[in-house]
Amino acid sequence: MGELTVVSAKIPEEVYEELVLRVPDGERSNFIREAIVEKLREIPRPNKIFELEKKIGRLEADISRIKESLAELELLTYDKGRVNPHAFCTDNMDHKILDHLLHYKSATTSELADVLGTNRWLVLNRLRKIKKRSKKQLGNAIIEYYPGRKSGKMKAWWIADGLVET
Repeated sequence: MGELTVVSAKIPEEVYEELVLRVPDGERSNFIREAIVEKLREIPRPNKIFELEKKIGRLEADISRIKESLAELELLTYDKGRVNPHAFCTDNMDHKILDHLLHYKSATTSELADVLGTNRWLVLNRLRKIKKRSKKQLGNAIIEYYPGRKSGKMKAWWIADGLVET
């Protein structure tokens, strides 16, 4: 142990009385010092926490690459050519967008923005990314944009027919 520094601490009267009863007069400083050192050993250092966060980040990236590889190998597919659409989601918002599209078969960006409580540009960017990821991994997009009128909807996003397991 290196050089010692004086520390002052306020403790409840009951704790002090227990300390006086249990620990002899000349040993109290050593007892308190050892208790602090012992407690510090239980708490991880901040640099250890930072290292663990980096490891978790790398693990998540590795898992993402494994999922992409499995999708390319079509191991994430179901029922001959049908795909789990949630395999192309990156976060909770993407899952909510796809859940809505799977339930209603289609939606405009404005409808999705209202349901999610966000702006339509964010929803539009998410839809484009889902479309791009699915097209890259499967060769076909799991969602498609139709600018005209289709089934009473104008300028809406649709779940691709026959490709997605519902």
